[in-house]
Amino acid sequence: MDGLAPIWPQSRTQLNGVSLGDAWPCSSMPTNSSWERIVAFHKLTQWLTFSLMVPMNKLMNVVWAGESLLTGLPEYRNGGLLIDTGLLTLKAPQMKRGLEAYNANSKKDGQPNYEVVPMFSPEDDVIVEWRACTVQYLDLLLPEVNKRLGLSGADGLTLAQMLEAGTWKV
Repeated sequence: MDGLAPIWPQSRTQLNGVSLGDAWPCSSMPTNSSWERIVAFHKLTQWLTFSLMVPMNKLMNVVWAGESLLTGLPEYRNGGLLIDTGLLTLKAPQMKRGLEAYNANSKKDGQPNYEVVPMFSPEDDVIVEWRACTVQYLDLLLPEVNKRLGLSGADGLTLAQMLEAGTWKV
């Protein structure tokens, strides 16, 4: 991650003048300092890691130490599944605020106005919390999926396999 710091846009969250990439402040995090409120996701970095791990393991027999320490990907496909199934919902004030933002945006020239959905910017606490919940629920879902499939131990799905064959396809 240190080697990637120079590629992140300067408009992103920074710590000591260094852009952190896919890391966002979240005001609902309890803390005494501003840096403790930063939630780091690094979705694209982890996606790249998952994408390289599987073929390198299958084709080159590379064994990865710490594979179980990777997290699920906090992105719209995985998080959208949690919303579509009703596992995650917006609180009434956030729903109202998101629909008002959508309404304002739909009045701009060239913007879609046919599907009414709440709208938030990427740095909004609602989005940061949604992404964080997505990561947490994916970690909780993996053992449940394996259990329902009757898989355990080395036969069980890895997080990368559940993402690719499960949440992304759904």
